[in-house]
Amino acid sequence: GNHLGNDTLISLISDARTLFLCHYGMPPDDVANSRSSTLITDLATLYKAPAFLNDQLLIEVGVTDLNRYGGDFIYRITRQCDNSVIALAKNGFVFFDFVASKVVEIPAEFKERFSALAESCIIQ
Repeated sequence: GNHLGNDTLISLISDARTLFLCHYGMPPDDVANSRSSTLITDLATLYKAPAFLNDQLLIEVGVTDLNRYGGDFIYRITRQCDNSVIALAKNGFVFFDFVASKVVEIPAEFKERFSALAESCIIQ
């Protein structure tokens, strides 16, 4: 009934992730100027409140649980007018060499940028 659907939420967090990586100078298709890029492996969402067509949403993005090959992007989606948490989400990711068609280690630049602390960025 005129509320934010699952497909819309997936699109919004995908766009937020792209803006987040670009904000840190690491566009998803050119991370560390290598042949590899992030490949999303899973999505988990927890819906907390409904959101509607004209709601202005704040999407906070972070990186956590880094390992040798990837980690998790985490999201908090909040309605700005009343600070209601609309949803929490997580995408698992790995770095993938699309030419060799295999999982590869995280590029050093990515690991250095995001492993020191839980980096986060607000995307509006």
